[in-house]
Amino acid sequence: MKIASYTTQAVRVPREHAPFAKGGDEIDFVTVRLRTDDGIEGIGYAGFAPQVMTAALHAAVAGLCGVTVGMDPMNTEEIGSRLFRAGGSGSPGGLVTRAISAIDVALWDIKGKALGLPVYKLLGAYRDRVPTYASGYLWRSFDLDMLNSHGKRLVDEGFTSMKFRLGAEKTIAAEVARLRTMRDAVGPNVELMIDINQLWDVNRAITIGREMREYGITWLEDPTTFDDFSGLAKIADALDTPIAAGEYVYGIAPFSQMIAQRSIDIVMVDLLRVGGITQWMKVAHMAEAHNLPVVTHLAPEVLVHALAAVPNGLTVEYMPWSFPLFKWVPPAVDGHIELPQTPGFGLEFDMDVLARGALAL
Repeated sequence: MKIASYTTQAVRVPREHAPFAKGGDEIDFVTVRLRTDDGIEGIGYAGFAPQVMTAALHAAVAGLCGVTVGMDPMNTEEIGSRLFRAGGSGSPGGLVTRAISAIDVALWDIKGKALGLPVYKLLGAYRDRVPTYASGYLWRSFDLDMLNSHGKRLVDEGFTSMKFRLGAEKTIAAEVARLRTMRDAVGPNVELMIDINQLWDVNRAITIGREMREYGITWLEDPTTFDDFSGLAKIADALDTPIAAGEYVYGIAPFSQMIAQRSIDIVMVDLLRVGGITQWMKVAHMAEAHNLPVVTHLAPEVLVHALAAVPNGLTVEYMPWSFPLFKWVPPAVDGHIELPQTPGFGLEFDMDVLARGALAL
C-alpha cells in the first residue's frame, strides 16, 4: 500500500461558542485528504494559527503532502522523519510542525481504516470511555453575572468539570472575585480549571494562586511565560494547586526539560504543536515514566483516541472550534466521551461546510 494522491483545502468556518474569543467569530483550517493506491482515504487538518498565516500554512501542508506520495502510510516514523528534514533543519517549530501534524493524523486514520480498527485500539486501548471538561465557553470578557449564568448552564448541560479564564483584571481582589463567582455558580462538586494564558508574572501567580486553595481548583494553567521553566517550577513548588502547561511548546524535546525541572504537575500536549499523534504519544509515555498525568489541548475529536490509549491520561479538553469541519463528532455526555468504534478516527469531513467556507488563496 502506497500514498497515491492528496487534496488540501483552506477553509474558514464559524468559531463555535466563542463570540467573545480573541480572533473573531471565524477560524481558518487547512484540511488534508491522503489517498492510497487501494482507495483508502485518511483525513486530518492543520489550524489554530492566525488568519494572516493561512496561505502560508496551506502552502506548507500542500508541499509536505507531496513528499509523502509513493510512501507506505503505515510507516509513520519514517514519514515523519522525512517531513521534518524536508521542512528544514531546526524543526520542529511553527508552520512546519503544524503541517506535519495534519499529515500524521491522516496517516493514522489510514492505518485504522486499513486494519479495520479505531485508532485508540492501535495506540494501546487502555479504556473506551474518557473524562472530558468544557472549554471555550467562559471568557475573560464575561462580567460576573455572565460567568454565573454560563457556568450554571454548563452544569445543566451535564458537564462535571469546566475551565474558565483569569488574567485580565487589574487587582488581585477582582481576580479572586471571579474565582468566587464561578465556585458559587457551579457548586462544590464540579471541577474547575483556570487558564491564565501566560498573563501573570511569577510573583502574581504565587500570590493569587495561594487564594485558590479554599476554592478547590483542579489545576492552574500556563500562569506565566511558557518557556520560563524555572519560573514555572517556582510557582509549582509554592502552590498546592497543580500547575498544567505545555500547550505552547513545539515538538517533544521541551517536555523533557519541563519534566526534569519539575516545572509542571500536569503535562498538557497540543496535537498540532507537538507533531501529531505519533509525537503526542511519546510525550504521554515520557510523562508516565515520571509519574505525571497528561491532558489534551484542542482537537478533542482526534485526541480522545490518544488519551484513551494511555494509563496516565487525565481528561480531554472539550473545545468545539474544530467541530464544524465534521459531519459528526463524539459527544460529551455526563462529563465523559465514549470512543467511536468505527475504523480510523471515526470522522468524516462535512463537504458542504468545506465548500461554503473554501478560501481562494
